[in-house]
Amino acid sequence: MSAGRTRLAEAQVALILLTRLPAGRLPDPPPAIAASVWAFPLAGLAAGGLAAAALVGAAMAGMPVALAAGLALGLQIVLTGALHEDGLADLADGFWGGATPERRLEIMRDSRIGSYGVLALILSVGLRWVALAYLAEIDPVLAGIALLCAAMTSRALPAVMLAALPPARSDGLGRAAGRARFGPALVAVLLAAFPALLLPAVLWAMALQAALGVALARLALRRIGGQTGDVLGAAQQVAEIAALVLLASCL
Repeated sequence: MSAGRTRLAEAQVALILLTRLPAGRLPDPPPAIAASVWAFPLAGLAAGGLAAAALVGAAMAGMPVALAAGLALGLQIVLTGALHEDGLADLADGFWGGATPERRLEIMRDSRIGSYGVLALILSVGLRWVALAYLAEIDPVLAGIALLCAAMTSRALPAVMLAALPPARSDGLGRAAGRARFGPALVAVLLAAFPALLLPAVLWAMALQAALGVALARLALRRIGGQTGDVLGAAQQVAEIAALVLLASCL
């Protein structure tokens, strides 16, 4: 397979893994998830771009900006299948609901949601909604750009964590994905930085995301010994919240 077709297939894997958007048929055998991490921000571009367009379109059509922001956020959640929100809820339940690494991993695999998970989801949706609504009050187009930027930059953090952390389980997504190399993870960071051409404050958001990513990685190592799919999903959520809150605070 040519290099161009390989990169396209890797982008397809990222889109299939991180969104519910159609991505076409994969070659046989398909690329490994670890090789596809460079394209994680492109999946954010797809889902975030559609959500941003919905926000701007709804606001321009006369919908109150708070409702337009909620509609855009809801659409983004639908487009991603609530994958990252599910990871955040599972991590919150497991990290603070279990006394040992084994028990925490067991709780994180449980399909039921506990108090920590519920509160984490309320805070995630609430903070992002308020930040988007505030930005939309200033300018709906600005809010759309901020949403797009947050969607892209937040998906670079899971790529880096796949390269930096060992899997905590002998099975599951974190193990199946494989240990990513730092080269593709660095490409993901560079792709995620492109929105800074539209909004220079994105670089400050990425710095905050990096600091929070280090803190989350250290916490994951202490609590369960590495990363899982839930840790990666929670990392995306933390990074997206941080970007939107920071952009709302400084624009």
